[in-house]
Amino acid sequence: MLYEKFDVRNDLSMDYAALYLYLQDHSADIAIGQRPMVIVCPGGGYAFTSDREAEAIALQFLAQGYHAAVLRYSVAPALYPAALLEVGKSVALIREHAGEWHVHPDQIVVCGFSAGGHLAGSYCMFWSEKWVAEALSRETEELRPNAMILGYPVITSGEYAHRDSFKCLLGEAYEEKQGALSLENCVNADTPRAFLWHTYEDGAVPVQNSLFLAQAMAKQHIPVELHIFEKGGHGLALANRLTQGHGGSTIEPAAAQWVELVHKWMEGWIF
Repeated sequence: MLYEKFDVRNDLSMDYAALYLYLQDHSADIAIGQRPMVIVCPGGGYAFTSDREAEAIALQFLAQGYHAAVLRYSVAPALYPAALLEVGKSVALIREHAGEWHVHPDQIVVCGFSAGGHLAGSYCMFWSEKWVAEALSRETEELRPNAMILGYPVITSGEYAHRDSFKCLLGEAYEEKQGALSLENCVNADTPRAFLWHTYEDGAVPVQNSLFLAQAMAKQHIPVELHIFEKGGHGLALANRLTQGHGGSTIEPAAAQWVELVHKWMEGWIF
């Protein structure tokens, strides 16, 4: 396995912003020539990036036979669109090196949890807008995400919002811009397919966030798979002992099935 760090900063970024790449070794003995790439955006309310939703998640995708990367994106006091542009630079970097790294250029997936789910979702809504390509000095097609995986994502800025995430993301522009970043209203023809999972009991980011997004995608005839588990609070990550937090139980066997379910979903469209 190759492990390497790449600078993905832009003019709005914090110094620490970086992409950490985990590449499977390429072998002539294995029939797989190109593999999907999953870029993981940890949660943290746009105030930090959680270790529980970073490397441990990437290693699960590696075990499933994919390449993976963890984006340690800029958070407060950095403001929108710093992190979104870091995702874009990461996608373009991976596609640029797809041949060298044995990545399938049409199988680049953006994955996010909680506020990282809002980041991944935002990128998948806005990647094709002209200002993104201009800010990154890239052609729009270089920036295309092919799918998204969102775990208990922050989606809406309306009634069921996780308001602290939007306040960290927007700062003094919160009142002015929050509506434009309510993602259930931003689904469009360039939004890629999605896998969503959430828990009914999530008391921090209500399940309505995923329901709203799935409904909006279905209305636009964009493929979406949604799993709602009854038990489990917010921030489950893998929902097993590998990502158990100190502040309470984050082990929930039923919700832990999302890992195998997302694998089946991936295998259903990458071939």
